[in-house]
Amino acid sequence: MRNLAAWIDAGSVVALTGAGISTDSGIPDFRGPDGVWTRDPEAMKLSSIDHYVADPAVRRRAWQERLHNPAWTAEPNAAHHALAALERVGKLTATVTQNIDGLHQRAGAVNVIELHGTLSETECLGCAQRLPMPQTLARVTAGDPDPACLACGGLLKSATISFGQAMDLTTLEAAAEAAMGCDVLLTVGTSLTVHPAAGLVDVARRSGAMIVIVNAAETPYDPVADLVIRTPIGELLPTLVPAAR
Repeated sequence: MRNLAAWIDAGSVVALTGAGISTDSGIPDFRGPDGVWTRDPEAMKLSSIDHYVADPAVRRRAWQERLHNPAWTAEPNAAHHALAALERVGKLTATVTQNIDGLHQRAGAVNVIELHGTLSETECLGCAQRLPMPQTLARVTAGDPDPACLACGGLLKSATISFGQAMDLTTLEAAAEAAMGCDVLLTVGTSLTVHPAAGLVDVARRSGAMIVIVNAAETPYDPVADLVIRTPIGELLPTLVPAAR
């Protein structure tokens, strides 16, 4: 751990976070032993754009899942607050996240790059109109199981990136630029199996950054990392804040 603290003190850090950072906030991950998809493989269809567009039953279930998503009541945990603190003291230049829960921002982080979009808004697949998610969820609560776009009648979904859906090029470019410019890439709670997010490790390595992986399970990038840490995320990250050492 001493090496990691020294690297953070000496250079700039970019964090790449995945579902594992939010489990302490009560939001289950997807691929872990008790993950959403591990317990219910059919739930993966909710994250497939092809299934979502083709099957009204999938959309109806997806709206119920959004209505009861634990993100609405979750609070940022110690790990979110630690990264926000590192940003405030000028050590963390960006948080690139695969998460859609908004907990980094609620913890006070400002420079957050959301690779997979956000749960806080809906987006029309036809006209691309965006609206606050609570506005659409109110229609679901009122009895509309599969609300359509009020502007054009198109299909609505959360403003998140599903499997098979194109990612935003501007967002990808911002993430790559952050990875190229850091001295330390700190990956936290991500399995590093989903691309292009996992590819940011390669981007950072080619630019000479130290690669630090903090994850409970092995990842495909463990063999090339400069440091792999299995310490629970909520215990480790607060110790990296200079004021806490």
